[in-house]
Amino acid sequence: MYYSLFDVFSIGIGPSSSHTVGPMRAAKKFSDELILQNKISKVHKVTVTLYGSLALTGVGHGTLNACVYGLAGFEADTIDLTLNPLEKIKTEKKLFLAGQKEIPFDFDNDIILEKTTFLKEHSNGMKFSAFDKNNAVLKEETFFSIGGGTIKKQDEIKKEISQKEIFVPFPFDTCDELIALTKKHNMTIDQIVMKNEEALRSFHEIREGLGKIHKIMDESIEGGIHHKGELPGGLNIQRRAPRIYKRLKENFIQNNADPLMVIDWINLWAFAVSEENACGGKIVTAPTMGSAGVIPSVLRYYERFAALKSPFQKEIGIGIFLLTASAICSLYRTNASISGAEVGCQGEVGVACSMAAAGLTAAMGGSPEQIENAAEIAMEHNLGLTCDPIAGLVQIPCIERNAMGATKAVNAARLALRGDGEHLVSLDNVIKTMYETGKHLNKKYKETSLGGLATNVLTC
Repeated sequence: MYYSLFDVFSIGIGPSSSHTVGPMRAAKKFSDELILQNKISKVHKVTVTLYGSLALTGVGHGTLNACVYGLAGFEADTIDLTLNPLEKIKTEKKLFLAGQKEIPFDFDNDIILEKTTFLKEHSNGMKFSAFDKNNAVLKEETFFSIGGGTIKKQDEIKKEISQKEIFVPFPFDTCDELIALTKKHNMTIDQIVMKNEEALRSFHEIREGLGKIHKIMDESIEGGIHHKGELPGGLNIQRRAPRIYKRLKENFIQNNADPLMVIDWINLWAFAVSEENACGGKIVTAPTMGSAGVIPSVLRYYERFAALKSPFQKEIGIGIFLLTASAICSLYRTNASISGAEVGCQGEVGVACSMAAAGLTAAMGGSPEQIENAAEIAMEHNLGLTCDPIAGLVQIPCIERNAMGATKAVNAARLALRGDGEHLVSLDNVIKTMYETGKHLNKKYKETSLGGLATNVLTC
């Protein structure tokens, strides 16, 4: 199954792709369908029911806010968060459904958290219900947020309807197939992805889209570096990126030669994006919001420290990086999962690390075999990574975990580039192992905050 570059890297509101981006899209789809079915004029009340992981960690992950954004008709690309649209809804207890009809809405009563109910199809379940003035159901729909912002309706899950098939000239389901395509057609992985994307949209749209992805990644780094204050949620955690940046600048001015200082910069950039995400900023899923700091950090490492040693011009290298990373993500989405609620954090930071390692290796001129090697090294050492956020917030251990994932990706790429591409463990085998490991993880360690650090660390 081929997943487009623009399905992998999509723009959303933090802090979680599965808990924020997906629910926002589902709510928007529900409100849009009320318009299309000519039912919106009859709506008197709307309720949202969250199940399983969405209910357990939804407050800390911004799920409730995301659902209301979507019901109000907002989209991540265009919403102006500086206007704080939720404040008015919360204080006046009124919602402009789909931006068309005002109805009463109470956060405390109209959003129901079913924390002990896990729907059998997926742990990230949500139900939207619309009622008329007589409290009769006008429309009811159950959605699942399956990772990376992707949503499916209940009937699609039950019928095992997969992602809509799209025609591309070079389809691939496994890494073995992808490598075979590169040999058969004498093409690189990024060239294969580019040809597939050109079958879906114009070259101009692809270049413009890549530029937008890179721009928002850069903006999230810069925003995180310069925005000070406390992260929301009640843990009283101060943003660390501005302080790290200040110290790095001071060391640079003092010419404090530390051969490992590049690691500090990688950590800084990952922290910056992750802290912006924790504050509900506009972020690129890469492949999820919880892991959104890894790829921007490694990409900036390439730009600032590695591009001079790359055989490509910097702008071309950035495109190669993102296109290659997209192909690797497509393999994980086809054969495993990128949902922390389904397979733990190995599906989020682990996959981001694997993507970043592959992208960096490609941008540095690595062969398809070296790219595969880098991707499998990165995931091999993330196997079994749990998702147990303290207080259900995408903060601890998530922010530091992004930094660790970024440095691990750089190391995986360097290891692969020092070799000749020969390796015993294939990426396909690692992906299969990751998925099996995730399925066997206790649900306490899959984005429920019912075990691990979430229960063993004193919180307020």
